[in-house]
Amino acid sequence: MWVLIDNYDSFSNILHHYLQQLQECLIFRNDAVTIEELKQLNPSRIILSPGPKTPHEAGICLDIIEHFHATTPILGICLGHQALGIYFGAELVRSSYPQHGKVSRVDHTQHPLFKGIDTRFEVMRYHSLELKINSDSPLKSVAVSKFDNAIMAIVHETFPVIGIQFHPESIGTKLGMQLLENWSELKF
Repeated sequence: MWVLIDNYDSFSNILHHYLQQLQECLIFRNDAVTIEELKQLNPSRIILSPGPKTPHEAGICLDIIEHFHATTPILGICLGHQALGIYFGAELVRSSYPQHGKVSRVDHTQHPLFKGIDTRFEVMRYHSLELKINSDSPLKSVAVSKFDNAIMAIVHETFPVIGIQFHPESIGTKLGMQLLENWSELKF
């Protein structure tokens, strides 16, 4: 069983529907579940949804990362991606080119998350903040936007943590379901 943390995003139900096609997945608002309740559920994977605001305003998300990052695979999407970045020392900065409802071409590095996906593919973006990673960070960029070189996906070099800035649940990300399937099949 997986857990999706809904950060009050209007597309969380679509994301939940996609995830339910892969595995039983419970959904909780970011202020409607505790760490103790999550520990009792013992999810095999956790997904941190997109949403408005910043990682510090995303309810329990940073606490989830604190308690589960070493033992449970976590996928962060948009705001969830930013929360993972902040937790592991990345800088969150205002984008030079805000991308709300914009399709971008993304190049990836052949990480297994992108198995079967062309090296350059299109994604839907909804964000005005983005991560900047220092060279000594345990996070590695595995996909960048061709348009503005913004980091579009990160992986942790040790822990089962992956973040994607774009929206796999959007109709503008045609290979979004395949990407979620790939994540579900990753062995950590």
